[in-house]
Amino acid sequence: MTPQDCLVATMIAVSVSDQNIRTAELVKIESSVNMLPVFAEYDIDRIRVMSEMVFELFEQEDGLDALFGLIRDNLPERLYETAYALACDVAAADGTLRETELRLLEEIRYELDLDRLHAAAIERGARARHLSA
Repeated sequence: MTPQDCLVATMIAVSVSDQNIRTAELVKIESSVNMLPVFAEYDIDRIRVMSEMVFELFEQEDGLDALFGLIRDNLPERLYETAYALACDVAAADGTLRETELRLLEEIRYELDLDRLHAAAIERGARARHLSA
């Protein structure tokens, strides 16, 4: 897995965490991949491959742990906050944060050992970007 694959897998995991993938979340994932510099050389067709991998892992008993292991092994620490920011943006994309999404975000914070203050600032930024008028 490339670092970009890890970022995409994290976004997909948040989207499928409540077993209901919403259009707004898919649009957010695709627009992030299309617009952000970290994905400049990324093949957008890899989103499908990463989606299938996340779906397969989520069907396994310890799939979430396996996903976090892959992410920790392949994502440079300098991109941990980026992964969390992208995850927060996907969770907030449809205007509603569900309990399963909140639990997964908490798990991501823990697994990536993010500073609580930094995580709160990232969460606040995502909330501010996705408020409706």
